[in-house]
Amino acid sequence: MKPTQSDPTVQPVPASVVETVDAADTTLSNPRWAVVALGANLGNRLETLQGAVDALADTPGLRVKAVSPVYETEPWGVEPDTQPSYFNAVALVKTTLPPSSLLERAHAVEEAFHRVREERWGARTIDVDIVTYADVLSEDPVLTLPHPRAHQRAFVLAPWHDVDPEAQLPGHGPVASLLAALGGEGVARRADLELRLPE
Repeated sequence: MKPTQSDPTVQPVPASVVETVDAADTTLSNPRWAVVALGANLGNRLETLQGAVDALADTPGLRVKAVSPVYETEPWGVEPDTQPSYFNAVALVKTTLPPSSLLERAHAVEEAFHRVREERWGARTIDVDIVTYADVLSEDPVLTLPHPRAHQRAFVLAPWHDVDPEAQLPGHGPVASLLAALGGEGVARRADLELRLPE
C-alpha cells in the first residue's frame, strides 16, 4: 500500500525557505550598496582591519561583497611624524540596514576594537566610515552622505578605485577622476599585505 504522504525528505525546498537560507543575496530584500572605509594606525593594524571586515560580515542584513587591497598612508590632518602611518582599505557591502543602523554597527565595530575619540584626527585602533550608501545624499550632521571629505582623501579613493574602477562618488563624479586630481602622494599600496573576503 502506498503511503498517503510522500517522504518529506525528498520534497523540493519551498522558495521562501531558499530565500531565508541563501544569505548571500536573496535574504536581502531590496539591498543597497554601501562603501565602507577602514583605517588603523595603532596596534596590529592588519589584524584589526581584518577583524573589522569580519565583524561587518557577521552583521545580520549585511554581506561584504568585496575588499580592497591594503594601502599604507600618512596620517591626514596632523603634523608629519606625529603619528604612526595608517593601513587603509575599503569594503563594498550589500545591506538592507538603513543608513542609521549601518552607522550604529560601524560604531559598534570601533568600540569592539577600543577606538578612543579624544581628539579630532587622533590616532586610532580602527576607524570605520560610511563613504556612500546607494545614491543617498544627506546633510544630516549625524551621518552626512556621501562622506563630506571622501573626495579629498586619496586613502579612501585609491582602494575604492582598485575594487570598483567604475565607481562614482555621488555629487562629485567618477572616483578615477577625483583620484587623478589628487595624485598619490603619501598613499602606497602594500602588495605584501592582503585582507580576506569573509566566506
